[in-house]
Amino acid sequence: MAKSCGVSRRTIFRDLETLKEAGVPLEYDSDAQRYAIPTSFFLPPTNFTAAEALSVIALAEELGSETGLPFFAPARQAALKLECSLPASLREELRTMTRSIKIQTGQINRLPSKDEFYQQLVDAIASLRVVRLEYGSLTEWKTINTKLRPYQLLFSGRSWYVIGRSSLHREIRIFNISRIASLKPLREKYVIPRAFSLEKYLGNAWGMIPGAGPDHDVLIRFRPLVAHNVAEVVWHKTQQLEFLEDGSLEFCAKVSGLDEIAWWIMGYGDQAEVLKPTKLRKLIARRANQMHAIYNGSSK
Repeated sequence: MAKSCGVSRRTIFRDLETLKEAGVPLEYDSDAQRYAIPTSFFLPPTNFTAAEALSVIALAEELGSETGLPFFAPARQAALKLECSLPASLREELRTMTRSIKIQTGQINRLPSKDEFYQQLVDAIASLRVVRLEYGSLTEWKTINTKLRPYQLLFSGRSWYVIGRSSLHREIRIFNISRIASLKPLREKYVIPRAFSLEKYLGNAWGMIPGAGPDHDVLIRFRPLVAHNVAEVVWHKTQQLEFLEDGSLEFCAKVSGLDEIAWWIMGYGDQAEVLKPTKLRKLIARRANQMHAIYNGSSK
C-alpha cells in the first residue's frame, strides 16, 4: 500500500487509524495479508438528481442539527457524507442553495441524556421485547413502574413519545420519553396486535390524547382579525371552514376529547368564540373566569 500510494509505511498506518476512528470497520485478512472493509458496511450507490440531493441534504442538515429533532444527529452525518460524494462543482452549488433554506421546527424538548432510552426503545420494537419503565407520571402525580410493550415511537409537537401497552394500566398508553427515569430491556417477547394502528388509536383526538366517550362536533367562530390566519392551516383532519359575510370564520371539526382543543382556542383570546358544544363553551368560560380572578386579584 505504501509503495502504491507513494508514501511511507507510517503514513499508511496513520491513515488506517484515522479510518477506524471515523467508524469504518477495517478488518485485517491474515490469509490474503491485506486490510478490507466488509461489503455490508456501505450501501449500494444511488444516483441522485440535483433536486433530490438538495432536498435530502437540506432536510437532514436542518433536522439533524443541534436545534433540530432530538436523536437525529446521524441524519446530518449522512447528509455530509452525501455532500462529500458529489462532484466539486455541484457540491459548491448545493452549499450555496442549502444556506438559503431554513427549517424552523418551533420549541422542542431537547431530551438531554435520553439518547440511550430512545435507542433502547427502537431496538425493543425491532426485536419485539418488553421493557420495564420507571416513569414520572403527570396523571398519577407520582413515579410509576410498569412493563411496556412498545408499539410505536412518535414525535409530536415538541417531544418524542412511545405508544404501547402498559402492564400497570392494562391498556395502551402514551409515555413522554423525557419523563422516563429508567428503562430496562427484558427477555420477554410480545406481538403487536394486527388491529393496532396509531391513526386508529388517536382517532379524532385534537392532539395526542383521545378522550373517552363519543366524539364532539365543535363549532368555533373566529373574528376577522385572525380568520385568515386560522384558515391557512390544516389543524385537524375533520375540519371544515366557512367564511361569513362580515369576514369572520366558522370552524367545524369532530374531535375526541375537549381539553386539548380548549387550550388551542384560548390561545386566540377574545378573537374566538365556541358556539358548540355547550360543554366546551362552559369549559372555556370557566377557565376565562379563573384567569380573570388571577389577574384581578394580582392588581389589588
